[in-house]
Amino acid sequence: MNLRIKTNLEIPANEIQWRFSRSSGAGGQNVNKTESRVEISFNVAYSKALSPYQKYMISVRNDVKLINGCICIAVQDKRTQNQNRQLALSRLASTLRELLKPPPKNRRETMPTRSSHRKRVDSKKKRGELKRNRQTIIDF
Repeated sequence: MNLRIKTNLEIPANEIQWRFSRSSGAGGQNVNKTESRVEISFNVAYSKALSPYQKYMISVRNDVKLINGCICIAVQDKRTQNQNRQLALSRLASTLRELLKPPPKNRRETMPTRSSHRKRVDSKKKRGELKRNRQTIIDF
């Protein structure tokens, strides 16, 4: 089963490593005997599904911490291993989607318009006048 990231990008199942362990989350007494915690790791550097540019984009971004070139996700939120597997896969897909987004355009700095400058100064004057009117003037 391949993991679909975008319409033109799918991660093969053999590139995702799975590890299971006992969870510390919900599950009652059953948690002591079942391995419902799921850890998945996806090695970005050795992936054949990603282009060199995509690998570079993932390695440059600071949004996710790469451990030895791998994206590691651990899930123990649900009671069953299957639910945790599905949740881990969806988190990996959303993480990769977020990392592969193009960077935002740089904002071109502009000068404020004359009318916006005037509006700002007028509102400041109005506010100052309002505060001045609140003061009680005591004349001795």
